Amino acid sequence: MLNAQSLKIIDQAVAKYPPDQKQSAVMAALAVAQDEKGWLSPEVMDFVAEYLEMPAVAVYEVATFYSMYNTAPVGKYKLCICTNLPCALSGAVDAAEHLKKKLGVDFNETTADGRFTLKEGECFGACGDAPVVLVNNKRMESFMTPESLDKLLAELK
Repeated sequence: MLNAQSLKIIDQAVAKYPPDQKQSAVMAALAVAQDEKGWLSPEVMDFVAEYLEMPAVAVYEVATFYSMYNTAPVGKYKLCICTNLPCALSGAVDAAEHLKKKLGVDFNETTADGRFTLKEGECFGACGDAPVVLVNNKRMESFMTPESLDKLLAELK
């Protein structure tokens, strides 16, 4: 289901824990699987559960709780904007509305060309940089104004 390189990375994560605690590597394993496959299909999550010797429902719980995991296909660029209170007080609601208007989508939707998926996220731990947008779970953009959002979208096109 996953390639040899992905399994090697998962095995490195598993090695950080006692042998009877393989399931502790579930978040790392899901991230690796998603990097390879693009999203976490039920089959991929079932594979991770079997590989880590844990109930599939426990893997599903983790994958559906955190916004960094994609349990459905997403666009080439997943833009996740924090709308928790510190970000909201610093303009995140306006920034989110700007993104919705520019992209022509709502939260949890993908643009018709498949380029962008817009997600609403929970705290990213960067309240002092609010509002904050994560691009593909790897790149954090801070102090996002309508102008800086337009620049980001132009760069990603």
